[in-house]
Amino acid sequence: MKKRLQGYPPRFYPLRTRGLATLLWLALSVSFAGATGAALAADAPTATTNHIVTPVAPPPDAAPAAALPGTEAGPLLPCPEHSAAGGPSAYAPVIAPVAAAIRERVHKRVGGVVASVCRMPFGLYEVAVDGEIIYVDERVNFLIAGNAFDMRTQENLTSARREELLRVDFKALPFDLAVKTVRGNGTRVLAVFEDPNCPYCKRFEKDIATLTNTTIYTFLYPILSRDQANADDSYPKSKAIWCAPDRSVAWSDLMLQGKHLVPAADSCEHPLDKILALGQKMHITGTPTLIFTDGRRAPGAVPLDRVEKMMADAAAAAPAK
Repeated sequence: MKKRLQGYPPRFYPLRTRGLATLLWLALSVSFAGATGAALAADAPTATTNHIVTPVAPPPDAAPAAALPGTEAGPLLPCPEHSAAGGPSAYAPVIAPVAAAIRERVHKRVGGVVASVCRMPFGLYEVAVDGEIIYVDERVNFLIAGNAFDMRTQENLTSARREELLRVDFKALPFDLAVKTVRGNGTRVLAVFEDPNCPYCKRFEKDIATLTNTTIYTFLYPILSRDQANADDSYPKSKAIWCAPDRSVAWSDLMLQGKHLVPAADSCEHPLDKILALGQKMHITGTPTLIFTDGRRAPGAVPLDRVEKMMADAAAAAPAK
């Protein structure tokens, strides 16, 4: 498993093999601020609560997943007029030629798909690239990776913007590709991307075992490894769950009780490659990753009380029928 370099998103791993340019990049990449208290740190995912890895690419013949906003090259997404907390304006207009030039330079020097370019009040440009936020000067000679805080409002500008850019159209998710588990009346809905070999996923499943009146859609996301000759590997385990007579029971038996599953027949059809492609489109690089009905996502083994709160917040944000 590739571990995330603290403070730097997985997308930039290739830069570590580019000699002198890499050393300069690492020397110039610093965090805007350290921890300023539990309230600020609570929004930042940590490597101790989920597996953060580079997803295994699906085979070339795998069916493509539906494109999500900002994942395809095209018009840049608009910049917000105000900070998420409603405080002083955090963004300034960027004329189209400047935005286009920055996009091209970031693509050449960093790689990835640039979804937006916004001018920040502290003189740098915020660039959203492959689901991550970086800050650069206009010539892209300097790059900063880390969290930017508005100390006037105690707002984590980076976290708020990342959450906004990564929001998902929940209703558009392909729920037919997920393992469906219904508890109680099933009125509350949650989607989760999980790897059957991820220890944080197992801890998460134990934490939410008492979650009631919920429908949980579990997308089997075997990103830790794909050795199909090994029955204990993530991919064969995921296939065994999907091909079991009762997928929900098989998932529960494995994650909560550690039972060994009957290997799936070679002829059993499964959607794992489609799910891997979907996860890559959505920039899901760690398990577990939770997605709520309002489109927000939460990476890591989120505690039950926070899951309950986020589900309640999502339900409250839903438009009245």
